[in-house]
Amino acid sequence: MKLVKLIANLGYGSRKDVAAMFREGRITDPQGEVLYADDKVPFDAIRVDEKPLDPPAGMTLMLHKPVGYTCSTKDPGRVIYDLLPPRFRARSPSLSSVGRLDRDTSGLLLMTDDGALLHRIVSPKAKLAKVYEATLAQDLTGSEAALFASGTMMLETETTPLAPAALEVHDPRHAALTLTEGRYHQVRRMFAAVGNHVEALHRSRIGGLGLADLAAGKWRLLDAGDLETLFGANA
Repeated sequence: MKLVKLIANLGYGSRKDVAAMFREGRITDPQGEVLYADDKVPFDAIRVDEKPLDPPAGMTLMLHKPVGYTCSTKDPGRVIYDLLPPRFRARSPSLSSVGRLDRDTSGLLLMTDDGALLHRIVSPKAKLAKVYEATLAQDLTGSEAALFASGTMMLETETTPLAPAALEVHDPRHAALTLTEGRYHQVRRMFAAVGNHVEALHRSRIGGLGLADLAAGKWRLLDAGDLETLFGANA
């Protein structure tokens, strides 16, 4: 792939913008030698304004999504892309969220431009566990865990029962719910079906991957080891 197209596809600007960057001497090798648009050099030997290029297509990252942001590119309010370098929004192929967290839910969100990986993660066949920490408006009654684990629970407007889900109670109004599917607003609807209301919701884990010490609003790139951790026993 020509260098101009390669760098433009990573979101650094249009092809015209990138061609201008070459003319201005902003694209160099690691030693600071100016590169030209028709040069043939390894990907990791390219620098833009003295910084290595972002990862090529196949990039995956984790984001600690705060409350108040939507998983959208068009919402008029705050969107998750506001938390990333602006050029990430312009990548081709595009960087997409792997599933969604609603505006009022915080926690672990994966993003990738690898369509095959995205589908592998969200596929019902993967049965990749997702852990949600819920703060509730009312005390749990003690009957919820058995119902959630039964595999027979039906939600309003649904035509098939929910897959079994594991409830771990921390105290009467705080619990962790582990799901292996991802229906619309599923956690909130499950607690609503037993007469409770979720006041705060946080996704702490997907598969074997957790947020660790990643602060709200921060992100980091994932490597092959992280993806192995993500799938764990599901690999």
